[in-house]
Amino acid sequence: MDIRDNLDRVLGSIRRACRQAGRPEDAASLVAVTKSWSPEAIRPVLDAGHRLYGENRVQEAQGKWPKLKALHPDIRVHLIGHLQTNKTADAVALFDAIETVDRPKLAAAIAREQERQGRQVDCFIQVNTGEEPQKSGIAPAETASFVRHCRSLGLAVTGLMCIPPADQEPTPHFAFLAKLARDRELHHLSMGMSADYAAAIEQGATYVRLGTAIFGPRNAPRAPESG
Repeated sequence: MDIRDNLDRVLGSIRRACRQAGRPEDAASLVAVTKSWSPEAIRPVLDAGHRLYGENRVQEAQGKWPKLKALHPDIRVHLIGHLQTNKTADAVALFDAIETVDRPKLAAAIAREQERQGRQVDCFIQVNTGEEPQKSGIAPAETASFVRHCRSLGLAVTGLMCIPPADQEPTPHFAFLAKLARDRELHHLSMGMSADYAAAIEQGATYVRLGTAIFGPRNAPRAPESG
């Protein structure tokens, strides 16, 4: 497996999906998901010039991204996994965007940390489009009021994010999220992963989150975690 070749193939496929959807080739950006991958595994993607990444866990990200950011200051890292409130300070310090804002307690914690640290991050509201009880995300009917609440706290709400139910056709969920975003005049949509990103782009995704299509199955040793 050649990670660089995989990256080139994925980027080409994203551009092609954008064209087929009647959108500019650069309408959707790749968030390369590096969960469980070490800095050595990520290096070919960095060397290729890619600078946008996604991590699921705060602690794992702390073990690799500060050093990589010191070498490449233009790197941007999104948190795409569930965020516990006791990790908010670390998340605000490290990440450039938090895609999983999904409850008032977390929104308040992010607002406090942004003020304390003098740093603002982009925030996406995670919407549970399938209303699955086991999954994180705000209920669709509460999206408008939650966006208003987050903005009242000073959060920079730039878009919405979703993970459709695994056992359902994803396209209706992507279309639904796009409508929710239009209704709130939000310009960014983080939706679509390795198996369904073309459908997400067709429905208006501006960020797609792909890991397996680039790095392969997650069977490599996990990256070291800090403290």
